[in-house]
Amino acid sequence: MKNYLSLIKFSHTIFALPFALIGFFLAYPNDNFSINILIYVLLCMIFARSAAMAFNRYIDREIDTINPRTSKTREIPNKKIKASSALAFVILNSFLFVTTTYFINQLCFFLSPLALLIILGYSYTKRFTSLCHLILGVGLSLSPIGAYLAVTETFNIEPIIFSLIVLFWVAGFDIIYSLQDEEFDAKNNLKSIPVFFGRKNALIVAKLLHSATVILILYVGWSFNNFSVLYWCGAFIFSSLLVFQHRIISKDDLSRINIAFFTTNGIASVVFGVFVIFDILI
Repeated sequence: MKNYLSLIKFSHTIFALPFALIGFFLAYPNDNFSINILIYVLLCMIFARSAAMAFNRYIDREIDTINPRTSKTREIPNKKIKASSALAFVILNSFLFVTTTYFINQLCFFLSPLALLIILGYSYTKRFTSLCHLILGVGLSLSPIGAYLAVTETFNIEPIIFSLIVLFWVAGFDIIYSLQDEEFDAKNNLKSIPVFFGRKNALIVAKLLHSATVILILYVGWSFNNFSVLYWCGAFIFSSLLVFQHRIISKDDLSRINIAFFTTNGIASVVFGVFVIFDILI
């Protein structure tokens, strides 16, 4: 179990989960709460992300084996998990994801194969496009709109904007994370923003994406009157942490990249989610 949790980086679920919960609570009036739908949404998050991460490790197993950064730490190259077992794990979680959507509503069930196509297809993208970071962002951005659809079976502009926030935020920090593989990716004909633009310009692109993230957060607060001071507190902390991660990373110093990638973004997501959800509920 420990090896499989490590395989899918279960702790990284913290990035998108708060936004899924935001989408869920945006859809509910205070007096109309369904614990069953909430459980189904959480299960869908777990199953979909487990399938996506395990598939990424399965597809990248040969790359991870020759990459010095991953050859000893990832579970398939170091023989802790067989490739065939990882693939079986992907199939199982994909089946559980689709099955769970069946118990939510018809729209979610019909859209579930498309969601799987996006989140599984991401694993191939760095082989042919430098926009792979944005495609990862699209995959995680499905969480707020998916949770909203689970409740309402209708699309709405507010959860869509939250999905765009996730898209730009995730793409930005994934560019930062990929800086550590810039030389390896270039030598092995793998695509990324750092490979295409270089380290300095890649950081500029990440800053632009995170600037767009902050602009959208401000737009939500200004455009939807149901938000109050709690939302703005969460927005301020989230935006400040985005600025912080860019201040601790430079083209000449990537030593704190794990702090920027996991710690800072994990805290930002949780804090923002807590403030926004309390604002919705109070």
